[in-house]
Amino acid sequence: MDVSFLGGPQPQLGVGVVAPFDFALDRELWRWVPDDVSLHLTRTPFVPVEVSLDLARLVSEHETLDAAVQALCAVSPQVISYACTSGSFVGGVAGERAMCAAMVQAGEVPALTTSGALIEAVREIGARRVAVVTPYTKSVTDSLEDYLGEAGITVTGRAYLGLTRHIWKVPYRDVVDMARAAVVGDTDALFISCTNLPTYDVIPQLEAELRMPVLSANQVTMWAALRAIGVEAVGPYQALLDPVARRGPAAMTGSDPVDGGPRVTPEAAFAGSPVPPEAEVADGLDPPPYQPEDTGGLPPV
Repeated sequence: MDVSFLGGPQPQLGVGVVAPFDFALDRELWRWVPDDVSLHLTRTPFVPVEVSLDLARLVSEHETLDAAVQALCAVSPQVISYACTSGSFVGGVAGERAMCAAMVQAGEVPALTTSGALIEAVREIGARRVAVVTPYTKSVTDSLEDYLGEAGITVTGRAYLGLTRHIWKVPYRDVVDMARAAVVGDTDALFISCTNLPTYDVIPQLEAELRMPVLSANQVTMWAALRAIGVEAVGPYQALLDPVARRGPAAMTGSDPVDGGPRVTPEAAFAGSPVPPEAEVADGLDPPPYQPEDTGGLPPV
């Protein structure tokens, strides 16, 4: 049978991704990526350290990044992204810039990090006051707030889980509960930190409820990486990706600017959709409760 009419596979743009060794959400990253882009992932070497500031420093050492970038360059990506929030904010703004410079030097390819993408995304939506949700301990959450403050962004409220492992198993309901606790006062946007925390399906629902843009670590990482190569990220009803959504839920209820048809609100789009199954909890224990910042106490570890 002659199959020559099929030609070859369609040309693909490549995005290289360096992820921490415990990253478990490869599939989530792909959900923001259009069909003509491929993700090429590699992981940092395993170290027997729980999620902490020490781990953030270990997985972001320049020697580690150098080896990962060189491995990715074998498949010729157009851009390389370091997909770890804490690993890219632990050294502050200067540390994040140094990481990007080290990756560029190692691979001679444009490079970015999750924390750098966060600052870019916050500026893109015109936010200055941000509420923060994290799965981290207090000390790691403090470091994120310091990083944002260095970049001129005020943290108006925050909530965290105090987890040191198995972050990818956190169910959406815990993310929603933390978001409700963190958004207080005059807030422009919400940021959900950690690339190992599932967020894709919860973003449009939170934007509809909170009436503000919601950013997440994986979302801003993919948005910035794709934008760097001239490609738009895909995703339903996310303010960062959709200018109509950025104007708020009221804008979505009007006529479609292209075909004149009615727009569907995020609330309607997700009405009746099943609640994601609860994630398996490590070691048979219930997950720790979220810790809104006004409790004054340390989170469980």
